[in-house]
This record gives sequence, structure tokens and C-alpha cells, in this order.
Amino acid sequence: MNSALLHERTPDGIVFLSLVPNPAKPRGGVVVLDAWLIDELRRVFDALAHGPAPTGFVLCSASPRVFIAGADLAEIDALDDRALDAHLRAGADAFGRIPRLPCPSVAAINSSALGGGLEIAMHCDALIGVATSPTEKPYRIGLPEAGLAICPGWGGTQMLAARIDPATAIRATALGETWKSTEVPAGLFAETTTTVAELRAAATRWIGGHPRTTSRSHPISIDGTNRQRVLDGLDAAFSTISSSASIAGQTLGAAAAVKDAIEIGIRDGWERAIEAERAHLVRLRHTPEARAKLDAFFSKS
Repeated sequence: MNSALLHERTPDGIVFLSLVPNPAKPRGGVVVLDAWLIDELRRVFDALAHGPAPTGFVLCSASPRVFIAGADLAEIDALDDRALDAHLRAGADAFGRIPRLPCPSVAAINSSALGGGLEIAMHCDALIGVATSPTEKPYRIGLPEAGLAICPGWGGTQMLAARIDPATAIRATALGETWKSTEVPAGLFAETTTTVAELRAAATRWIGGHPRTTSRSHPISIDGTNRQRVLDGLDAAFSTISSSASIAGQTLGAAAAVKDAIEIGIRDGWERAIEAERAHLVRLRHTPEARAKLDAFFSKS
């Protein structure tokens, strides 16, 4: 494969792909979803499409510090609206190549998976994560975008609500709340391991027990099998959000965007929903609330 990413095909056809930091922006060894990484992912999937079909696909991280810390917010903030829309579409196309692989897929979560990092992981059929003990420092997992008065842009509103209790997923996404690895909601991880070293074997076993040879048009998300459950969860979540002590006025716009994207997903499906996410993200980042939070975030970086 003509890519800077670390990759291996086992004798039985399972492809292990390890994400690495951008060599031009090493960020202390932290993997971030920037334009470089998205382009490298495209190269990998192009190569896979022109070679023998894999029997399984495992998405890993070469960073011991994080799985993926999220999107490169500084890079995103420097783009004009048309360029940001194109960037989000490029990411959606690259991530969407995972469910379209004619094989089962696993995201091996070794540490923090936030924002876009969780979104690309949820494009895999299953997430297998390291379960930290009560005596270990936990990592965090979730969609924190609303905490910056923006919203997910790569399908997070659609996928998380389909994997865990919808009310729990929608409330957390609308408020930008994340979870400690000691408190991951039921359903998000298909399996857990006690150490990072066990992830590879666990992913291999899961793939062996869940064969698939057909492509999927989109990842596990809101669809006819869960539409009513998600709708009920949406009502339950937003019955408490407006009066929640943990939400301030500056995040109401982000919560409304999350609600709108989920309603569109329930009514019109995946493609229309992620179009709505993109439009909301492009719009929200210009609001005074988002500008204040983003500027404060960048000042700490």
C-alpha cells in the first residue's frame, strides 16, 4: 500500500491498520484526524479495493497516549465554509469505506476516543476497548463537540444512539458529555480486555465469530430496526435537557442541532442526516457562543 500508515495483512487475510500522527505535526505522539490522515486513509482503502478482499479489518492506533484525540480543530477553524464542507465530506467518504469493506471490522480502542475519533471507530462493526481498573487512570470516550457549542460532523448523532441506550446517547451528545473508561455505557464496547496487549487477539476472535462477505452502505446507525426506540429516546432526553442545570444558554444551539440531525435521521436516513450535521457544524462555528469557546480552547492548546 502506498501510505504512511502502519498496516499488516495476516496470512488469513485480516488487515490491521494502525493510525499514526502526522509527521509534519507530531503533537507529542497524539493521533489527530487532520487532512493528512484523512488522505492517508483514502490511500489505504484505494489499495484494499484493488487487492484481494480482506477477511477482516481492524482499526488500531500507534499512539499509546490516545486512540484518536479527535479532529484538528485549528485546521478546521482556518477553513472557509466551502473548504470546511469539502473537508467534512472527504472525511465522511474515507470513514465510509470501512462499512463498505466486504468483511467484519473492529476498532481496537486502546485509550481516549473523542469526537471524530469515536466517529471513525463507530464506522466499524464492533468496538473492543481496554477496560481500566478502578486503580488505573481512566481515559475518556464520547462526543464532546457540544461543549464547544458546535456539533458532530461525521455521523456521531446517528451512530451513538444506535449502539447504546438512545436517551443516554442523545443527552450526552447534546450536552457534549463524555464518559470515563470505567463508566462506558453498555453496548458501546462489544468486548473489553484488561490490557492493550490483548486487543489484537480479541479483535481477531470477534472477526472469526462474526463473518461477513457483503458490503454495507453505511455504518450501524438510525434505521428501521431502531427508529421507534431512538424517537422515544429523543423525547426522553430532551424532556430533561432544557431544564438541566448542566446546560447553559450558550450550548442550546448545539443541542438543537443534535436534535435536528437525529430527527432527520429518523425521518430520512443516514445520508440526509450527515448532510444536516455538516451544515450545522459549518454554521455553528460562527456563532458568538462557539467563537468564545473555541478561542478559549485554542488559547489553552
